[in-house]
Amino acid sequence: MGQEPFILALDVGTSSTRSLLFDATGTTVPDVGAQLSYKLTTSNDGEVSVDADTLVDAVVKTIDEALKEAGPLAAHIGAVAIDTFWHSLVGVDASNNAVTPLITWEDTRPLHAADELRTHLDEMTIHARTGARLHASYWPAKLRWLAKTRPEVFARTAQWLSFGEYLHRKVLGRSVCSLSMASGTGLLVTRECAWDTELAAQLGIKAEQLPPLGDLKDSIRGLTPSFVSRWPALRDVPWFPAVGDGVAANVGSGCVAENHWALTVGTSSAIRAVVSPDRIVPPMGLWLYLLDTHRGLLGGALSEGGNLISWLDSTLQLPPLKEAEPLVANLPPDGHGLTILPFVSGERSPGWHAEARAAIIGIGTHTSPVDIFRAGIEALAYQIGAVFEQLNTALQIHEAAPKVIGSGGALLSSPTLQHVIADTLGVPLYPSKEPEASARGVALLALEAVGIIADVAQVISELAQPVMPDTARGVIYRRAAERQRELYHKLL
Repeated sequence: MGQEPFILALDVGTSSTRSLLFDATGTTVPDVGAQLSYKLTTSNDGEVSVDADTLVDAVVKTIDEALKEAGPLAAHIGAVAIDTFWHSLVGVDASNNAVTPLITWEDTRPLHAADELRTHLDEMTIHARTGARLHASYWPAKLRWLAKTRPEVFARTAQWLSFGEYLHRKVLGRSVCSLSMASGTGLLVTRECAWDTELAAQLGIKAEQLPPLGDLKDSIRGLTPSFVSRWPALRDVPWFPAVGDGVAANVGSGCVAENHWALTVGTSSAIRAVVSPDRIVPPMGLWLYLLDTHRGLLGGALSEGGNLISWLDSTLQLPPLKEAEPLVANLPPDGHGLTILPFVSGERSPGWHAEARAAIIGIGTHTSPVDIFRAGIEALAYQIGAVFEQLNTALQIHEAAPKVIGSGGALLSSPTLQHVIADTLGVPLYPSKEPEASARGVALLALEAVGIIADVAQVISELAQPVMPDTARGVIYRRAAERQRELYHKLL
């Protein structure tokens, strides 16, 4: 059954949302959980959004199902924790009803707004202050774009929220914006743990239009009347503020010590290390977010990961990944002669070109779909390698290599991707045995907040045998990565 209290963990990703139950040791309770997929609204002009209430409904349904499966264990739930994708933005009116769709990090429509901001703001100063670039994925560009393209909606928005706060307002009637979630907006002064009111004013935003801030322990109790009757087991339990999925994945995969780096390849990809935010000024290719008041998260994120693999799979009309995996695994490294920029969703780290698009050169009469698929996997690994090198430089890693721990569905489901990444980085890759690293991470943070766990850094995570790098293959991949860099500089 597991040790009490149990934590109900909500993991809201960019393609599906899950509700899982964890016990007091951070172990998943078997046979209790629910998952629902949802579709994003996309368009040729770069839109990637979802109706906020549709997503709330999906989360609510997974909670219904998880509580049903928990049965008598539901009475022993001690807290509800949630992680969501960073950078989402929804405007609400005075009654907490959405007046805009929920705009995700993947939406590139604000890219010209980001360019405009760079013309009259000092991006280096803002990056040093907020840990974030002036990029389409962050709030400043989104807000400027909305002000220009939806002025009537912009004017009647009472507050701007991330999805976690919006969910809480629907379920609890009020919300707290965690420092973790706020740091992913590009509007938080990280060293002061306060909203950047100077930048907000330049965007036409008043201080009261930004949500109240809190730390991870600042929970809320008390459901709205309709949910009291729906979820009696959750009536008086604390709901902790949402945290970014990247923070949660670090904690859940055992990457809280500075020399343990989390590599996640889910829908997108990222490499992150927990650091002291007071002593780090992030290089321009990386970002600095917060876990809480005292713990920061330095890293870089790609807009590509599993979404690239899915796009290649469907576009090339290959069989599902499990069937296609042996086909690509048997191809020699860089034997296809292709060079790919894998930016199907624009670029974030390290160059931050939101307008970037995918490019493939080197196609000949003998190029097969499997060649292109393999080249796409390798291209993704090279971009991860570019972020890895910047993180190495920023943290001044010269002697002992960091322990890189891998998680995320796209990474864990592809041995080929694991080997290509290990060879490219030149370090062992330790696949996490935690299939739900983000959900486990928020459960562990909740257990830390209620005093069951003293420090999440002390929790041991189970790892698979490391994927060891092959030196000869690494030389080949690094040459190919240099070829990719040359194409990158020519086009971008």
